[in-house]
Amino acid sequence: MMDNKAIYPQCDRLLDQLSKFDSEMLDLGSNINDDSIRLFEKGIGFNLPLDFKYILTLHNGISLMGTEVYGLDDELKESSLNKIYHFEHFGAGNPMPAHFLPFSPDGTGKYYCLDLSKITNGLCPVVFWEHSVTYLSLSNVEVCNNSFIDWVQQVMIDWTLADYNYDGSEK
Repeated sequence: MMDNKAIYPQCDRLLDQLSKFDSEMLDLGSNINDDSIRLFEKGIGFNLPLDFKYILTLHNGISLMGTEVYGLDDELKESSLNKIYHFEHFGAGNPMPAHFLPFSPDGTGKYYCLDLSKITNGLCPVVFWEHSVTYLSLSNVEVCNNSFIDWVQQVMIDWTLADYNYDGSEK
């Protein structure tokens, strides 16, 4: 269990590690200076976990070598959290449960999602939603990581570093 006060320094360390990647590999969105996160939370009826909210406030969208974390902005059009959330809950043939927030696509219509129903001490698990699967129980949805910051470390940073150096050269 992580103390809420420890979440922000861990996020900062993660962002420092991300910033080591060459600018040709990494795109960090600008910060959010308005109340769009609060309005988004109100619109979906769930609070966001502290780690996700903190990083989203500092970087409205992140992309590292094709692995993307959606931002929250109408200018992002169909790649914004609000548009993706709305489509996956109200427009998809196999809609997600309301408490799943899709934040990163895998490129085949599947999503890494925050399970907003399970926020504990400011963090929630990341699940992998497969749109082509009819889940008999939500307990069958794969839990990938214990938190968003764990997901960023594993999926964005560690998996990228398995194949590339920080400067973009292949290993």
